[in-house]
Amino acid sequence: MLAFRSLLFNVVFYINLVVFLVLGFWFMFTPRSWSMAALKTWARSSLWWMRLITGTKMEVRGREHMPQAGGLLAGKHQSAWDIFALLPLMADPALVLKRELTFIPVFGWFCLKFKMIAVDRAAGPSALKKMIADARQAVADQRQILIFPEGTRKAPGAEPDYKPGATALYMQLGVPCTPFALNSGLYWPRRQFIRRPGTIIVEFLPPIEAGLPRKEFSTRLQAQIEDATNRLVAEGSDLT
Repeated sequence: MLAFRSLLFNVVFYINLVVFLVLGFWFMFTPRSWSMAALKTWARSSLWWMRLITGTKMEVRGREHMPQAGGLLAGKHQSAWDIFALLPLMADPALVLKRELTFIPVFGWFCLKFKMIAVDRAAGPSALKKMIADARQAVADQRQILIFPEGTRKAPGAEPDYKPGATALYMQLGVPCTPFALNSGLYWPRRQFIRRPGTIIVEFLPPIEAGLPRKEFSTRLQAQIEDATNRLVAEGSDLT
């Protein structure tokens, strides 16, 4: 039954995505705020289908710690679920993502329409400079910047591997950083089609104040994210 429900959800999920990309193509030509509202509607509908078909719910903790505008959020990335499920929680998110995603027809065009922050990892130092410039514009536009410091999905319990991007943004933007943790990898495992029932927990932690030295910030960020993630994974493991 688990395999059947997982297969059914995957089919529905991608049909839902294609319907949005095709029937919603006209949002490419509307104001960005309209297009962003449509993106959030698609994300919410995907969460609804997941709850209905696989019995996977979502719980959000620490909403009061989220920046209302012009802020930086950095957290764990365990699943493809994170990419869409977190977006409706923010007023105007600017997701830091790899530039290759913008090359995908229609999907990539929408990433550019939403003014997501695309990073060309092969460009070296120039990629970091462009990411910071784009992030500064996003903060000036009162958007919330969302970055996954490890740059890729990590299975629950995997050894952390934090890249310098989040710390560079923190140092250059001069804004507080809100860490967050989650346990989505227990229910939507990376590189698997299985979708498990239960409750995915996302927890936003108290912001790290602006102005800390680089090493102190990076140490605090990783420690807070990893400690909270381990706690949420243990909580989810006890229930699954």
